Amino acid sequence: MLNTVSPARAREDVEDPQESTPEDEPKQRVNWRDLVRVTRGHRGAISAALGLTLVGGAMGLAQPLLATRTIDEFSHNRPYQMLVSLLAAVFVAEALITAVGHYLLERTGEGVVLGVRLRVVDRLLRWPMRRYQQHRLGDLLTRTTSDTTLLRDSLAYDLVEASVGVFIIIGGIATMIWLDATMFLIVAAIVGTIGGLTTLLLKGIRSSVEDAQDSLGAMSAELERALSAIRTVRVMRAEGRERDRIGRLAREAYANSLQAAKRNAVINPAMTLATHGAMITVLVVGGMRVASGGTSLAELVGFLLYVTYIATPLSNLFDVFATLQRGLAALQRVEDVARIPVEDEEITRPVTTSPRAPERPVTADTPAIEFRGVGFAYEPERPVLRDVSFSIPRNSHVALVGPSGAGKSTIFALIARFYDPRTGHILLDGRDTAHEMTVEECRASISLVEQSAPVMHGTLRENITYAKPEATDAEIARAVELASLEGLVQRLPEGLDTPVGEHGSALSGGEQQRVAIARALLPRPRLLLMDEPTSHLDAANEAVLTRTIEHISAECTLLVIAHRPSTIRAADRIVVLDHGRVEAVGSYPEVAHLLGEGHGLT
Repeated sequence: MLNTVSPARAREDVEDPQESTPEDEPKQRVNWRDLVRVTRGHRGAISAALGLTLVGGAMGLAQPLLATRTIDEFSHNRPYQMLVSLLAAVFVAEALITAVGHYLLERTGEGVVLGVRLRVVDRLLRWPMRRYQQHRLGDLLTRTTSDTTLLRDSLAYDLVEASVGVFIIIGGIATMIWLDATMFLIVAAIVGTIGGLTTLLLKGIRSSVEDAQDSLGAMSAELERALSAIRTVRVMRAEGRERDRIGRLAREAYANSLQAAKRNAVINPAMTLATHGAMITVLVVGGMRVASGGTSLAELVGFLLYVTYIATPLSNLFDVFATLQRGLAALQRVEDVARIPVEDEEITRPVTTSPRAPERPVTADTPAIEFRGVGFAYEPERPVLRDVSFSIPRNSHVALVGPSGAGKSTIFALIARFYDPRTGHILLDGRDTAHEMTVEECRASISLVEQSAPVMHGTLRENITYAKPEATDAEIARAVELASLEGLVQRLPEGLDTPVGEHGSALSGGEQQRVAIARALLPRPRLLLMDEPTSHLDAANEAVLTRTIEHISAECTLLVIAHRPSTIRAADRIVVLDHGRVEAVGSYPEVAHLLGEGHGLT
C-alpha cells in the first residue's frame, strides 16, 4: 500500500506556493441552481413525490369550497349529506396521499445525501498529497458528516415543500380573490408588511451557519489532534489546556449558531402574528359586511377557511427558506472540498497526443529505477533536488544516506508519483514514469514501508492483505514468514483474525513495523521502498530483518532510507545525498569516509 511520506522529514515536503492554497483559491459561491443540481439522479422520485403532494394540496384547496357549499345547502334546507361524505373522503385521501409523498421525499433525501457523501469521500481519498497538508483532518470529517446531514432536508424535502407551498398559496389567493377581492387586499396588506420585514432576517442565516460549521470543523480537528496524542497529553498534564482550546472553538460554534437561531426564532412568531392579525381583521370586517348584507355567512366562512388554510404553508415557506439557507451554507463547505482537483486531474499524465512508443524489453541490464538529471523544488527559490542522477540495478539492495533535508524522502515521493520532477526524468524498468506510465501503472510496480509504519483499525489479516485482499493463505503465510511475524500470529488469541486496535494500539512499535513490511511484501512488488525499517526494532529483530532483506533482494529491488550503521553496511550500494545533490555512489568501503555524523549516520 502507499501512504503519504512521513511528516517527520524535516521540511522536505513543504507546500508549493505556485499551487494555490485553499485560502488563496477564490471561493466559488454556490446558489440555488447548485442545490438543485445535487439532486441529479433522484429527480424522478422527487417529481413523483411532488406530484403526490400537489394532488394532496389540490384536495386541501377543495375542502373549504366543499365546506362552504355544505353550509349553503344546509342553510337553504337542501340535501347536504352527499357533500359531507365527499368532504370526509377528500380529507382522508389527502392525508394518505400526503403521507406517501412525504415518505418518498424522506427516502429520496437520504439517497441524495448518500450520493453526496460517497462523492466527497471518493475525492478526499484521491487528493494530491500536498492538499492534505492544507486541511485539518477533523474539519474534513465534519464536512463529510455534519455538513452533509444539514443538506438532507434542503436537498429534497424543503425544495418540494417550497414548490407545493407556492402552489397552495397561489391557489388559495386566487380563490380568496374570487370570493371577496376587498377582503383579500386587507389580508395581503397585513401579511405582506410582516412577511417583508421577516424576509430581511433570512439574509444573515446563511453566513451565521457557515461560521458555526467552520467553528465546529475546527473544534473536531482540535479534538482529533488531542485524542491522537492522548498519551502525550496526559503525561504532559495538558488536559486543561486542550480543554480550553477545544472549548473556545465550541463556544464560537455556539455563538454563531445562536446568531442563526435568533433570526430563525423571529420567523414563526412573525408569521403567527400576521395570520392571527389577518384572521381577526377578516372576522371583524367580514362580520360587519355580513350584518350589512354585503356578503353571505357561507362566503365569510369559506374566506376565513382559506385564510387559515394558506397560513400553514405560508409560515412553512419562511421556515423552508431559512432551512434552505442552512443547506446552502452546508453545500458551500462540501463543495469547497469536492471541487478541489483530485490527483488524476492535477498530476502530469502520459503523452497521449502521439502514438505510444512500444515498450522496450526489460533485460537483466535494465536498471530497476534510474534518475537522470532530476530537479525538484517545493518552493521555486528553495530547490530540494539538484541534477540528481543515479541508477539502481535490478534485485539489488541500495541505501539512501544523507542528513535531514538532503532530499531522501522527496526521492521516495517522486518514485511513488506523489509529485513529478520539475526537470529531468525518472525511469522505472526503462520507462519514463511521468510521460510513459500512468500513476496506476507506476504504483502497481512498487510498495512502500514508512518509518511511521501505519497500522489501521481492523484485524491483523486485513492489515497484511490491504494491498491484495484476495491473497491466498499460502501467500499470507509467506509474507508473515518474511516479516518474522510467526511468533505474533501464534501469540494473538485469534491469530490473523485478531483486531489490532485503533492505529495498531494492541501491537508494539516493532510489531507494527513488521506488519507494515509484511503488507508491502505480499503483492510481490518489483521495487520496495523502505524508510529506515529497523527504526523500531530491537537488536534481535533487527538481525532477523537483516536476513529477511537478503532474501527479499532475490525477488525484488530494495531502496532503503538508512540511518543506522548496520542498515547502511547491509546494502550492496550506497547513494550519499547532501543538499539535494548526489555526493557519491558506491559500496560501503568506497563511501565510508563520507558517512560522518552530518550525513545521517547514527
